[in-house]
Amino acid sequence: MSKPLQSAKYQKIALDIAQRIVNKDFQIGDKIHGRSLLSSMYTVSPETIRKAVALLQDMGVLRVNHGSGIVINSVEKAYGFIQRFKDVDSVNSLKHDLEKLVVKKKEIDNDLEKTLNKIIEFSDKLKNLSPYNPVEVEVSKHSHYIGSTISELKFWQNTGGTVVALRKGNQLIISPGPFAILEQGDSIVVVGGSNILHDVEVFINSQ
Repeated sequence: MSKPLQSAKYQKIALDIAQRIVNKDFQIGDKIHGRSLLSSMYTVSPETIRKAVALLQDMGVLRVNHGSGIVINSVEKAYGFIQRFKDVDSVNSLKHDLEKLVVKKKEIDNDLEKTLNKIIEFSDKLKNLSPYNPVEVEVSKHSHYIGSTISELKFWQNTGGTVVALRKGNQLIISPGPFAILEQGDSIVVVGGSNILHDVEVFINSQ
């Protein structure tokens, strides 16, 4: 765990030095403090300063001359280093946001699955109620009502039953509104009299 923290620290120090160069706190050719003084200034170890200076040297921002110390080399490259750092930081931030969204999506999916299971369980319990035992009728590919809305069926007038739910794949829609559209493979959950299963089957799927 200590290595990532140290890495983040020397990058921030390098960024601070580059920003001071861009702000004209240092001029081209100026010498800045040695590693020991920089380590005291930033309250870090000389090794951390060495890594920060090496990073800036690799980017052409600084020039390290043995015997003459650390020299400011380029304002333009200091600016380029800052922009590059910001780009990397933005990408890391986006990755972090994406990871949080993935976790949140999994939580939502789990909640949806639990709710669906409760609805299905509730629907199954309805089957034990009397005298209005719910029945399910699947909409076949031959049905004339594929693409029709619930209101267009005039369901009560034609079957004497009441639509209480509509099952679309694994999704169970309780009390679907009048504008819910029937599709092939849907199952209509209906309550009604003793002949409701036969009456709905004939009404929905007769050719």
